Amino acid sequence: MNYSDVLANARQCIGKYCKACPVCNGVACKNQIPGPGAKGVGDTAIRNYNKWADIRVNMDTLCENGTPDTHVELFGRSFKYPFFAGPVGAVNLHYSDTYTDMTYNDVLVRACAESGIAAFTGDGTNPDVMTMATKAIGNTDGCGVPTIKPWNIDTIKEKMAQAKASGCFAVAMDVDAAGLPFLKNMTPPAGSKSVAELAEIVKLAERPFIVKGVMTVKGALKAKEAGAAAIVVSNHGGRVLDQCPATAEVLPEIAAALKGTGVKVLVDGGIRTGVDVFKALALGADGVLICRPFVTAVYGGGAEGVKCYIDKLAGELADTMQMCGAHSIEEITPDMVRV
Repeated sequence: MNYSDVLANARQCIGKYCKACPVCNGVACKNQIPGPGAKGVGDTAIRNYNKWADIRVNMDTLCENGTPDTHVELFGRSFKYPFFAGPVGAVNLHYSDTYTDMTYNDVLVRACAESGIAAFTGDGTNPDVMTMATKAIGNTDGCGVPTIKPWNIDTIKEKMAQAKASGCFAVAMDVDAAGLPFLKNMTPPAGSKSVAELAEIVKLAERPFIVKGVMTVKGALKAKEAGAAAIVVSNHGGRVLDQCPATAEVLPEIAAALKGTGVKVLVDGGIRTGVDVFKALALGADGVLICRPFVTAVYGGGAEGVKCYIDKLAGELADTMQMCGAHSIEEITPDMVRV
């Protein structure tokens, strides 16, 4: 199976909203929720993709030859590549009922672990989503990151207990999910968190806590103040607010603000290729998350589809590193890209 096969297969079963486009740039699905689009016109998702495309890489082959080392360490775990599968919830609502959140996470978590990376798993109004996601993570020796929605504290405590029981190496919260329309007026309620509220949640985790949904230096420093071990520079894939800047635009200033603090910086939003991964690392990220294409990979080929996409990303990243003179992830520097 190659990636073209994955896309072709996905189009047969992924549902009416996602088009499994050859280039996942947010255009075809831009203003559809349910679906992978946005609650507005979807200009932020499109901007995410376009801004990565605007950045160019600086080729330099006047260097020592060698095979690039793509390994990274995160919170004491070694991973084969510096990219991770992002969390997605309600796949049967936004895509099709070929998969449920439970069966989707089971495939994704296992396939990612077998390929040497980790998957972030989603959360939902159905409590079985977190139950099955954490079970899948437990079955892979904790190689996964449960991502909890910003519910009320009692619900968070329940879900955090499940997360910890899975043995996960870290736990996350997508604070920007407070803007998702289908979480409005829900029981339990979801919403924004103050620094004090976030600090309480961080303590509950008893392991590295990742705050996903940071788009400003001010927000990054708030997450640090609350005790976060990492942040994800993210606008929720452009789904929750139009007219946001792209993640590529704000990443450098946020990474600079957290440099030397020990807080890891991850980024998502429109990253689609191994070349994009390279660009993100050059701009200061310690790693990246990719979400929508992993959905396509699961629908298009199950575990084999996931491996196919990971191999594609890995090959593109290694080739870019070699052509730009970086023999390891640590050797990727800002001067290797042209913004």
